[in-house]
Amino acid sequence: MFQLFFENIRIAINAILSSKMRSFLTALGIIIGVLAVTLMGTLISGLDKSFEKSMSMLGKDVFQISKFEWFGNQDYWELRNRPDMKPEYAEKLVEQGKYVIAASSQSYRMSDMSKGEKSITGVSIIGTTTDYMQTSNTTIEEGRFLTNGENNSGSRVAVIGYDVAEELFENSDPIGENVKIGPYKFRVVGLIEKQGKFLGLQSMDNQAIIPLGTFQRLFSRRGFFQLSVKVDKNYMEDAEYEVRSIMRRIRGLRPEEPDNFAINKQEAFETTYKSIKLAIGGTGIFITVLSLIVGGIGIMNIMFVSVKERTREIGIRKAIGATRNVILSQFLIEAVLICLMGGLTGLGLAYALSFVINQFLPSTMPVSLAILAVIISLVVGIMSGLVPSYRAAKLDPIEALSYD
Repeated sequence: MFQLFFENIRIAINAILSSKMRSFLTALGIIIGVLAVTLMGTLISGLDKSFEKSMSMLGKDVFQISKFEWFGNQDYWELRNRPDMKPEYAEKLVEQGKYVIAASSQSYRMSDMSKGEKSITGVSIIGTTTDYMQTSNTTIEEGRFLTNGENNSGSRVAVIGYDVAEELFENSDPIGENVKIGPYKFRVVGLIEKQGKFLGLQSMDNQAIIPLGTFQRLFSRRGFFQLSVKVDKNYMEDAEYEVRSIMRRIRGLRPEEPDNFAINKQEAFETTYKSIKLAIGGTGIFITVLSLIVGGIGIMNIMFVSVKERTREIGIRKAIGATRNVILSQFLIEAVLICLMGGLTGLGLAYALSFVINQFLPSTMPVSLAILAVIISLVVGIMSGLVPSYRAAKLDPIEALSYD
């Protein structure tokens, strides 16, 4: 029995190799289908890892309060005309909030930084207070963070990101050295631990943090400003209600007036991410199913042609004792092998391309996805080869021998 099985495999491989180009073109649909499903899975896997890491940067128990909503349908000009956030709001939230643990004020702008002849462009400059360490997942690798005294006095000190340090200082220690932010000289007091990219797009290491008082004095009191509020994670709903109530009271809003501020949470990103993930998954599944259907039909058609071309061969094999099951398994194995070779080719291409994806998103191809791709190939091979194989098995040996 096993001898017949391996003999059928040998015959099937010889038949495939005798028409290499036809076999490749036949398997092309399977290659594209498997490539699509594995790349989609790898991309989603990378997105999941990047999203989880990015959300940990935001913090599930941290609210971001600003004029603007992260994702909303409100008119831009209406949001833009809302009153600006003020640094004193953070102090009032901490004083009046039962569930508020810490609150920091943050102002942002982009600037160039330089050290001697070396420079780096597009650095995110953050002006903030000492509570920033509690409201973010920032970790100081070397040196220290800013102090209240430096914030109150407007000292020109800075805590820099990993990319900034690497670009301006290479392998030397940046602590205590001077850098320029725009035209102003600052002394580096701390280095932030490497954080990576937010959602795989924006580098969190290309930044410099300076005291809020210094930021407002040297740069501007206008621009994007927000509050980060860390709350008790055991009372998230109560904390949100409390923060909203305090903010409405601070802003002097009457009961019938709508909020003129936004409380942004991690859930806003999660909702949007799920929509993006669903769109990617839906597109990938559509391409996969379409490719596999086209590939399966192509293989079935080629197998019908192969049965017709080898009718005399079938007649000879039956005349010397081959049973219907032997003939059926011969052509079925051939169809499965074509699909399997296409699937493995698609899998190999996807694996190579996963290294390209990994340059942008932290991802690897899951083993379960590779196994799924092989199973899909086998199933398509069986389904597309069953009817032609059955027809070959039913051929009358006398008619087959006389076929010209």
